[in-house]
Amino acid sequence: MTTPPPTPVPVPAPAGTSGVRIGALVPLTRPGWVDAGRHLLAGMELAVGEVNDTGGIGGAPLELLVRDTAADPRRAAAAVDELAGLGVAALAGEYHSVVARAVAARADALGVPYLCSSAVLDALTDRPTDRVARLAPPQSRGWHAYADFLLRAGHRRIAVAAQPSVYWSSGIRLLRERLAPHGGTVVELGASTLSPAQVCDGLVAHRATALLLLVGHPEPAVPLVVSVRRDPRLAEILIGAPAGQPEFPSWAALLGADGAGVPFLRYLPERPGPLGARVERALRERLAEAPSFVAFEGYDTIAVLAAALRSHGTDRARIAASWPDAAVEGTRGPIRFTRPPGTRLWQWPDPPVQVADRDPAAPDRFRTLHRD
Repeated sequence: MTTPPPTPVPVPAPAGTSGVRIGALVPLTRPGWVDAGRHLLAGMELAVGEVNDTGGIGGAPLELLVRDTAADPRRAAAAVDELAGLGVAALAGEYHSVVARAVAARADALGVPYLCSSAVLDALTDRPTDRVARLAPPQSRGWHAYADFLLRAGHRRIAVAAQPSVYWSSGIRLLRERLAPHGGTVVELGASTLSPAQVCDGLVAHRATALLLLVGHPEPAVPLVVSVRRDPRLAEILIGAPAGQPEFPSWAALLGADGAGVPFLRYLPERPGPLGARVERALRERLAEAPSFVAFEGYDTIAVLAAALRSHGTDRARIAASWPDAAVEGTRGPIRFTRPPGTRLWQWPDPPVQVADRDPAAPDRFRTLHRD
């Protein structure tokens, strides 16, 4: 496939530095998911440090130019323009799918290769492109696995407390698609219009056995969990959070025991290999807390880009053309990219997918409940 030529953009030599630049896009302020952004950046920074400790890129240091997206697509697109003008060889990162779509579109238009770390929306790009690759699994894979977990656990009457979003709407569609052939139903309870008490009333009225939180964290996720946990009518209901809110320490800090036993998707192997274990120790020291799967995605992103830069140089077109040749040992397994018929970007097909929760007996410990 041949991608149309990009709009010409002047690429100045980096001023005052001889380093090789990568633009990093991460949500570091609200309404962005700040915990995710902090972990993503920690993984990228750790990997950059290790690259530079082993000679950099052809003897030149690898530099990370960080821009806060704050979960704002327009702000992210403007950052892409800025970073392209600063001469970055490639773009990396982002957690929010709607923001990553804006980054991918603008990067493609400017001819800048973009390796998406964490956003999972299937339709990350509107058109086929050779310039965009992704490490995170497509949302369809992860949410179908989550639906399989619900079915295996005996849940057929599912309610979702959802906020308006392309990502949440896509998740609801994917759940229905997987559950319907098995007699499962999904009812929507508008988290932007209903109070937590009204959501509880809706769960009772619909005789739901599971409530999935398709909402932001900490608001309104935390008050919803507290309200459901305090309602004696809902003592047996399962609370789930497919998007991964319980992965982060702030979830446990805000909810304590109420936040345990809430299944979520995470993209880690059940047992790490030697590289994963070493990086886990380094990330734990850097973050002063247990690293999430997002931190490993950040590390792997830089590992892939560093390998491309060392093999193909800093020319943007050559980096974009290198995706099918990538062969990198990542923290969660060997990374290669494929492009099945009908897909619009280069995708790592093998990231591990699991459903996990915080163990009610020890909320700082995670349990694996289901593997894809």
